[in-house]
Amino acid sequence: MAVATQSLEALCINSIRFLAVDAVEKAKSGHPGLPMGAAPMAFVLWDRFMRYNPKNPKWFNRDRFVLSAGHGCMLQYALMYLTGYDSVSMDDIKSFRQWGSHAPGHPENFETEGIEVTTGPLGQGICNGVGLAMAEAHLAARFNKPDCTLVDHYTYVILGDGCNMEGVSGEACSLAGHLGLGKLIAFYDDNHISIDGSTDIAFTEDVSKRFEAYGWHVLHVEDGNGDLDAIAAAIEEAKKVTDRPTMIKVTTIIGYGSPNKANTGGIHGAALGTDEVKATRENLDWSYEPFEIPDDALSRFRQAVDRGASYEAEWEEALATYRTKYADEAAEFERLLAGKLPEGWEKALPTYTPEDKKLATRKNSEATLNALAEVLPELLGGSADLTHSNLTELECSGTFQKGGYENRNIHFGVREHGMGAICNGMTMHNPGLLVYCATFLVFTDYMRGAIRLAALSKAGVIYVMTHDSIGLGEDGPTHQPVETLAALRAIPNLYVIRPADGNETSGAYKIAVESRKTPTLMAFSRQGLPNLDGTSIENVAKGAYVLSDSDGTPDLILIGTGSEVHLCVEAAEKLRSEGKKVRVVSMPCWELFEAQSADYKESVLPKAVTKRLAVEAASSFGWCRYYGAEGDMLSVETFGASAPGGLVLEKFGYTVDNVVTKAKALLG
Repeated sequence: MAVATQSLEALCINSIRFLAVDAVEKAKSGHPGLPMGAAPMAFVLWDRFMRYNPKNPKWFNRDRFVLSAGHGCMLQYALMYLTGYDSVSMDDIKSFRQWGSHAPGHPENFETEGIEVTTGPLGQGICNGVGLAMAEAHLAARFNKPDCTLVDHYTYVILGDGCNMEGVSGEACSLAGHLGLGKLIAFYDDNHISIDGSTDIAFTEDVSKRFEAYGWHVLHVEDGNGDLDAIAAAIEEAKKVTDRPTMIKVTTIIGYGSPNKANTGGIHGAALGTDEVKATRENLDWSYEPFEIPDDALSRFRQAVDRGASYEAEWEEALATYRTKYADEAAEFERLLAGKLPEGWEKALPTYTPEDKKLATRKNSEATLNALAEVLPELLGGSADLTHSNLTELECSGTFQKGGYENRNIHFGVREHGMGAICNGMTMHNPGLLVYCATFLVFTDYMRGAIRLAALSKAGVIYVMTHDSIGLGEDGPTHQPVETLAALRAIPNLYVIRPADGNETSGAYKIAVESRKTPTLMAFSRQGLPNLDGTSIENVAKGAYVLSDSDGTPDLILIGTGSEVHLCVEAAEKLRSEGKKVRVVSMPCWELFEAQSADYKESVLPKAVTKRLAVEAASSFGWCRYYGAEGDMLSVETFGASAPGGLVLEKFGYTVDNVVTKAKALLG
């Protein structure tokens, strides 16, 4: 259907559509269908409702926008260019999906300023949105005063059929409904098409009823491609509902305007092709050259610059008033926004001596968390329904619930993957928030997608993982991680730390708190461990260090992590009594060790000493880089067994005598 005369709003909407069409066509790669269908709802939101400042994308009180259907990223890049963001230029759009472009194939927060979270794997973005809304609710409850509001913004999310099919979205949206996050508004782009074609081949549920069951406020815009007033009315109504999140189902036509490919799987994830681009231009009466934007449309979009400056100026005035009336709270708020830690916070980290009581490192973790909670009010988080096994409850605070958003203990329920993705959103809301989450180490498999995205997104989430080996005992092999550490260590930009005792636990937390662009995963034991002579908070930062040594060049190096380090220490004492020169190296974190200088690494693991025995109650995968061609490892290469933990460890050879035997075999 050709349009003879376009209204200004239609001109703006088609500007979004054809920037997407042209960019995908030039790249010969991408997903044009979603931007073409979702352009009207996005235009109404960005033009009439959303509060943001294109010239200062990090302005704190901006509304957050998340494109959970990240494959349709040209929708967001088009909006950012048109409204005046400096981070997305026309050259970036013309080089969409190419090396060096700030318009990569999916939205990336670390690549493009103004992108809130990294989306791409479907379902993650809506979960991040839940986290963003939780962070807003927490900060608002903590800092707002009856006569002065500092924190007051919405989180808007566009998600698609694929996001709703992914289970992770259900986990997070269920929790969002329970928590009553009224500042979260999600637009469901209901276009009935996925890559395989019509969604009715696999997805016929009533999504609206599901969200109603979650406790969401649900609305429906039946004509998402033509009825702009209905879209606006739905947003207005959503904002009036303050005790529930809102899902607005917006029924659209994917690839709207394409005469032959609209409403087909063919336009979901491929360029239209030269002939269809031409036909689409004719159909929508778009006579402009590729990447050309009508002056009237660009002028309308660029009004966002002045609006944004005004929004920010108003907020700065409110902040100035807040400073005058509430000086202490204002100082704390601005410290948090700057991501600065309180002076001397690290003095709260517990320290231990060998005379102190033997504890499981999960108990050391509990003590450390609670000590830090007293001096780090920005620390909050919780467990996936294992609070009293993970030992993650903050005694100084209540539970984060509807009506109690200022509290810091979050109950995520049995929702590991959703928990991980929510924590990514909370962390990316403001780097000053220290967000932790917890479960058994083996269940990181359920949340690996979110952990990977935290590492990719440079989001410093803190993972408190307990029951870290076959030593957990009676729950058996379903709960005993074997390959898990190796899999986690394979993720770039993730610190995986396995502390040997209380001092190393405190050292692990010091790394976790300070590492705002690298997530930290700490693996803690269920069984009690002795506090060792020579461990320290400072040594953990080196990744590996000499814990004990003999005079002169060692004949053998024993390398241990976590609950196996004390076995190495005791085995070394036996070997030394027989005249062997033995060095013991504690290696809590591979990644931190690899970051050290070559000289330091040589001082710990000298190349000349080739007889090395690594000891870890897990898979040997990857360890050969440290024990070498002439070394060996005591490892677990099968699944575990159901029995008391001490017996399981004994049966798998994790005894001092067996470490001594293997060491002697290496020495010949």
